[in-house]
Amino acid sequence: MERPAWAPQGIDISVPSVSRIYDYYLGGSHNFEVDREAARKAMEFMPGLPTIMKANRAFMRRAVEFALADGVDQFLDIGSGIPTYGNVHEVAHAVDPAARVLYVDHDPVAVAHSQAVLDGVGHAAVVSADLRKPDTILGSREAAGLLDLERPVALFLVAVLHFLEDADDPYGAVAELRDALAPGSLIVLTHASYEGLPVPREQAGGAVGVYRTIRNPLVMRSREETARFFDGFEMVEPGLVAMPDWRPDSPADQEDPYAFSGFAGVGRKA
Repeated sequence: MERPAWAPQGIDISVPSVSRIYDYYLGGSHNFEVDREAARKAMEFMPGLPTIMKANRAFMRRAVEFALADGVDQFLDIGSGIPTYGNVHEVAHAVDPAARVLYVDHDPVAVAHSQAVLDGVGHAAVVSADLRKPDTILGSREAAGLLDLERPVALFLVAVLHFLEDADDPYGAVAELRDALAPGSLIVLTHASYEGLPVPREQAGGAVGVYRTIRNPLVMRSREETARFFDGFEMVEPGLVAMPDWRPDSPADQEDPYAFSGFAGVGRKA
């Protein structure tokens, strides 16, 4: 297998990665054939997967703009993935060039690309760390240099928590991050669910099985289970809803039905 020049040394390009699969769904070019193969297998069961990813990105953009309007100009984006057009720092800096953005991912390809994209960009950085170990994120040199935890921070957990199994204690990780944030901070998250999917659960289960096969289990959680991540936060209107229904720019009734699967929401720490 030929290694592209942009692939960081030391990574096994024969193993699929969720961030590179996501990049493929979004039409990016930083993925390998093994990632594309896994993506195509998942799309045999759920052809609307790219639509779901694009709905995630659109929600993320609206949430960044909401945070800035709410007076929050610091962003901690965990599970940030491979940079594509319209990343958090681009959306934020278009409104406030002084906004601070720290990206976090544990995929070496995502981190390497983020470093390349952020070269020469002020008030933005990336750190290689894992959501399951919040202390390594909050205690990082990059976080210390960029974020002022005495002031509100917008914590972005977009399309990442569903890759943590219950054994990973995702609720504990989110609670640890919440407790480190100042009052007025925001949590912004999306989560996959069988609820709202336009295909039968058994069919969607085929796509979930693909992720399990590549050792990146996709954990579908219910509305109630997703709502638990907001413990200690006050939900911002309209609450926990389908992604296109969260403060849409225009009526979302023409959207592809796949866009309405899963949940999105924003909470504010009192």
